[in-house]
Formats: sequence, structure tokens, C-alpha cells
Amino acid sequence: MKEIKGHCISLRFFRHPRKIKKARAAMKRLKTIAKILIRDMDRQFTDEQHKRYAEAFYLYMRVLLQEKNSKHKIYSLHEPHAYAVGKGKDHKRWEYGTKASLVTTKNGGVIVGVASHEKNEHDSKTLEAALTSAQFNRSKPIEEAICDRGYQGKKEVLGVTISIPGKTLKRDTKYQKELKREKFRRRAAIEPIIGHVKSDHKMVRNYLKGFIGDQMNLLLATSAFNMKKWMNNFIQLFILLRIAVIVYALTQQKQQEREKYLQIFLLLLKLW
Repeated sequence: MKEIKGHCISLRFFRHPRKIKKARAAMKRLKTIAKILIRDMDRQFTDEQHKRYAEAFYLYMRVLLQEKNSKHKIYSLHEPHAYAVGKGKDHKRWEYGTKASLVTTKNGGVIVGVASHEKNEHDSKTLEAALTSAQFNRSKPIEEAICDRGYQGKKEVLGVTISIPGKTLKRDTKYQKELKREKFRRRAAIEPIIGHVKSDHKMVRNYLKGFIGDQMNLLLATSAFNMKKWMNNFIQLFILLRIAVIVYALTQQKQQEREKYLQIFLLLLKLW
């Protein structure tokens, strides 16, 4: 145990240029110790225990034998289905978990469809699950989906036209160019929605077990976003109705009551 603790401390500073060799040696020794312990348990286990822990031992051996360039790596022992998703950003190159797709309305920004993906597939292959979810939640079928350039490769999915930003064509009229510009400008509106769902509604980190837990967390987070959006609109509508009642009362009441309602009206405007 003392040796293991010392090697774990060495691994804490593996990014330091002068300590990277020591960290690699510590990792190699820890893997050796883990293999020794697994072989020792394998010799002492009964047939019943072998059957009971076969899946766990298979997972442990996969972790110990995987290398830097191995495919289908295990990144978490308690969530083996999680995989690395390349972000392509300097401050955060990778995210670990499962991919999630969101479908929102063009103008309202209401989330109408979600899908969690068990495999790390190309974005164009995730469209079918996302659009199926959105079509199920709508009475009117979707005719066009506006996506970013990461979804290149598909022009039509389930009868839905896939629109992706591209170069303007010479044959396009001025009106067609403005229409395309407005359409793809609205596409970027989904980015802050994803940010709010992550930061405000707990989608950035999931505490539920398994892939079904990922699906539940995604559904709950997006439902909370829609509920908050609906509540904000309801509060604004209530304030407008209250202002309309006060304005009507101002036109009907006497001078003293007019001053009273005017003060309430100004107070509501400040709060709004």
C-alpha cells in the first residue's frame, strides 16, 4: 500500500517536463501491481466467484491492456460506455460522456426534440434519432432542418431537407441571398440554448447511472429549460395585463385614485 501511494503521488505531476519520466515509470509499475493482484485473485476464486465477477475482470483487463492508440478505450470503470468527444477547441480539446442532440424551433427557441447517442458517430449519422424525437413531439411534420457544417454528408433524412451553410451561388437573386443569410443566422441561436441547458440545468455533469441515466438527465434538463422559458413568458404576459388594467382604471377613476394608480403603475414599470 505504501508503494502504491508513492506511485499515485508521482502521477499527480506527470505534466511537468522534469517529472514525466518518473510518472511514466510509476504508471508502468502500478499496472504491473494490478495484474499481479488480478492473477492472485483468479487463482484463489472458486468457480461460482469466477462466474459472478467475470464481467468485472474482463473490464479490468481491458483497462490494463489498452494503450494510447487503442480503439474503444475505457475512460471510466463505473461508466464504461462513456467515450471521448473531440471539441476542437484550445481551452477544452475533449469532453467525456455521450453525445446529445437538440432540436429547437427556428424563431421561438423551444426544444422540441432530444436524443442521446450510445456510440461516438459522425454528426450526420445522429440526425435520424434527433429528427425522429422531434417529429414525435410535433403535430405538424418538419419540412426543413437547418444545421451547421458539422452535419455535412446528408441532404435529406426521413423526408426532411437538411440545409447547411455554404457559398452563395451566382444564380441566386438578392432576395434568395438575404433569405439564406437570415436562415443561417438564426441557426446560431441554438448555441446559447445549449450553453444554458449545460450551465443552468445540470446537463454539463450527469450523476445518473448508465446510458439510460444519460437519457433521463438530457430529458430532464431540456424539460426544465422549456418550463423556465414558459414561466418567463407567462410572467411577462401577467405584467402586461396588469399594466393594461391600471391604464384602464386611470382613464375611469377620479383624480385622487388616478394618482394612486399612477404610483403603482410607475412601480411596476421599475420592477419590470
